[in-house]
Amino acid sequence: MLTDNHCHILPQFDDGSVSVEMSLQMAEMMRKQGVERIIATPHFYAHREESVDAYLARRQNAYNELVKSDSSCSDILLGAEIAVEYGISSLAGIEKLRMADTDYILFELPYTLFSQWYLNEITDISYGFGLTPIIAHVHRCIDYYSKSELEELLRLDAVFQINNEAFGNHKERQFVKNLIKEGYPYLFGSDAHNLSGRRPNWDLLKKKVRADVIDNAEVILRQL
Repeated sequence: MLTDNHCHILPQFDDGSVSVEMSLQMAEMMRKQGVERIIATPHFYAHREESVDAYLARRQNAYNELVKSDSSCSDILLGAEIAVEYGISSLAGIEKLRMADTDYILFELPYTLFSQWYLNEITDISYGFGLTPIIAHVHRCIDYYSKSELEELLRLDAVFQINNEAFGNHKERQFVKNLIKEGYPYLFGSDAHNLSGRRPNWDLLKKKVRADVIDNAEVILRQL
């Protein structure tokens, strides 16, 4: 079952889909590209939210609007892309942001130079609640981290999510190919936000990556 593990398909929620109509078109585009399961992962920024529960209520409302327009969207699963901020490990209810009632939780690292506290926040949450962290679009870190810092990140007991777009960039493609070759657990996601510059792009992944490599991501997901 081909799974989009990272997308911003919920309408009028974050910087993703701007309407129910766009969300439905994104879902249809994914289905035509062979995606059978969608996990919506809207951004969670602790400093912008009143509370985790308020975020969850807002997320549920956006989901309900989508399902009300097309009942087939009821099979979309809910998660969150949690921005790593200082102190989030002590935020009440942070564990509720796990992906679709599983033991996985998706984190987005800051787009800044490496700092040890990023990893501390992730490990405090994952070990504190018995969760497996997923690091969103890990290939973006190569623009900010040294080789030794990347190695430290990869030593996390984590799963590394790869955006399909990485295979359209030479530098990122080499990094993720090595990641896969060396046996790190990985998952794919479109990180789709709209129908234009950040559209669903499973066609790109299928063109650039062998089918067995894509299938293995689904095996890893089931094993976890």
